Amino acid sequence: MERIPKQRIKNGDSKFKQIVVKSDQEQTNMSLVVTEVDESVVPLSSHAPIVSSYNERIRPLLDAVDKLRNLKVMQEGIQLPTIVVVGDQSSGKSSVLESLAGISLPRGQGICTRVPLIMRLHHHSKPESELHLEYCGKVVSTDEINIAEAINMATAEIAGNGKGISHTPLTLVVKKNGVPDLTMVDLPGITRVPVHGQPENIYEQISGIIMEYIKPEESIILNVLSATVDFPTCESIRMSQSVDRTGDRTLAVVTKSDKAPEELREKVMADDVNIGLGYVCVRNRIGDESYEEARIAESILFESHPLLSRINKSMVSVPVLARKLVQIQATIIAKCLPEIVRKINAKLNENVSELNNLPQKLSTVSEALTALMRILGLSRESLKKLLVRGEFDEYPDNKNMHSTARLAEMLDKFSQDLKNSSQNISDREFLLDEIIVLEETKSVALPNFLPRSAFLSLLQLKVKAISEIPVSFVAEVWDYIETVVIGVLMHHCGNYPPLQSSTKRAALNLISKMKEQSTSQVLEIIEMEKLADYTCDPEYLAVWSKLMKSLDNFKQVIEGPVTWIADIESFGRIDLSHLDDYPGVRDVAFDLKMRLTAYWNIVLKRMVDSIALYLLLALNKLVNQGMEEEIVNEVLGPLGGGIERLMDESPSVTIKRGRLNQSIGLLKESKDVLAEIIDRIAIADD
Repeated sequence: MERIPKQRIKNGDSKFKQIVVKSDQEQTNMSLVVTEVDESVVPLSSHAPIVSSYNERIRPLLDAVDKLRNLKVMQEGIQLPTIVVVGDQSSGKSSVLESLAGISLPRGQGICTRVPLIMRLHHHSKPESELHLEYCGKVVSTDEINIAEAINMATAEIAGNGKGISHTPLTLVVKKNGVPDLTMVDLPGITRVPVHGQPENIYEQISGIIMEYIKPEESIILNVLSATVDFPTCESIRMSQSVDRTGDRTLAVVTKSDKAPEELREKVMADDVNIGLGYVCVRNRIGDESYEEARIAESILFESHPLLSRINKSMVSVPVLARKLVQIQATIIAKCLPEIVRKINAKLNENVSELNNLPQKLSTVSEALTALMRILGLSRESLKKLLVRGEFDEYPDNKNMHSTARLAEMLDKFSQDLKNSSQNISDREFLLDEIIVLEETKSVALPNFLPRSAFLSLLQLKVKAISEIPVSFVAEVWDYIETVVIGVLMHHCGNYPPLQSSTKRAALNLISKMKEQSTSQVLEIIEMEKLADYTCDPEYLAVWSKLMKSLDNFKQVIEGPVTWIADIESFGRIDLSHLDDYPGVRDVAFDLKMRLTAYWNIVLKRMVDSIALYLLLALNKLVNQGMEEEIVNEVLGPLGGGIERLMDESPSVTIKRGRLNQSIGLLKESKDVLAEIIDRIAIADD
């Protein structure tokens, strides 16, 4: 895989979609879709890990999503791909999670999960497991023996010691040999009737949390169903169907298969509740069974039970469930991350724009501020009159200040200079430039075809020859604008000498910046004209057709005793005697000359028009926004000397500015996280 530079990732480069994840066991390529593994051929050895992990490929992606979640990027309205575990109370949800993680979770009457529990499972090769909790800005280490108690204590700290629930998540990190690389969010079990001191609106509270997590399109719903109940009656099914009608992002795991084996195969095959990602039937750990013993018992159950053994092996056992979850997770992450990058960039640009549009932080003595605002207002109005509207009533006798007239004269001269320069580009004899280029661009091909490369070569030479004229013109325009702006500012600052130096300095700085920007823009226009030959102007074909009418006369002169021709429009009397040495290329050279002549007129007009329109836009920006901002910043700066103290900013603006800065910092950090993760993947692939 091509290594992807961080900056390209930050800009939402499309290469981000080319993430490839490979299974160590199946070596199956995954881009946006992960190829399903046929679990029926995978042995359920009791000594094998619970799943063949995709650590080298999946882990960086999973780390990226986990880091974004820790950064609370979801508070910015950016949803993350998440496996959400839901189920009715007593459906066996905790037992399924225990089987996947290989640890014991809190048990008891009523609701045991009272906060969203983010379970981050991480396979590692060390024999010793590592567990810790993250919540309320703290990291608390624990172990397998004390994990249930640690979760209860953390839950009590988050949601209180009663039976209430909270939206604040608790993260459990499990690093253990043999566990699948998964991140899941376990939510409170659904109950309708409050018991044991639960709040009266417990159902509404739980529903609110569940809907918050399963509604986003990026969420995969792991719906835990008990084999002992009718699936259509499950509240968790009703909730998941309300947000995922097609079932395309819902996977069902059926627990307690050993307690209700009758017709279980028919129930999962019929799929009356529309589970798009399929079913997996499991046997939970019973009593004091170890997890290894439970897996062995589960394998024997689905291989030997007269009813359960009829269920396809790709739909049974905890290892199969783990593999499906890893695959689904890889698919949804690879699918969603490019869109996450796009949303982060869009949100960041939106916040930066909003921040830039906030009022500048200004502070001044009332008299100085009043004077400054008056000067700015009068100066702006004067510049609008002179540079935009063409009114010069304030300077009736000073023709140099009649700006629109002077700019129009300068533009006319620029246009004429371009035309004059173009007519003197080449001192060579007629068609000689074209013939030389045609000779150098010929190839093994049919004769008398006009190669586009020849046209472009001549065009580029012509554009290069006149390229200094537009640059000089723009510099001349801004030198003139500078005299007008300085004259207006000094006129209105006349009664305030302390402000004259700072306003003049501000104007000079701004004009210098805009001159640089205009020069860059003109250079881009020149480069565009060199890049390609294009126009939609019908004048090109009309002029070319008119010029080509002289071709027959041209041929007759070439073949006859006369050595000159005078009836080709705009070329005057032309000596043709030197063309006797080029009999095979003269006609094509003539066509090339006429095409370039017709197109060059359009190039010159387009260049003049583009530069003129750009300068008009720049002048409007100068008058309407640029000048005031530059002057205020200069006056309030340490060299201004016109303002003695800063004015206080309103609390609402201060709060908004702080919020935007915090959001921008978070989004920038999120971009860096994604760039680093994808860079790691690219390095691994290299």
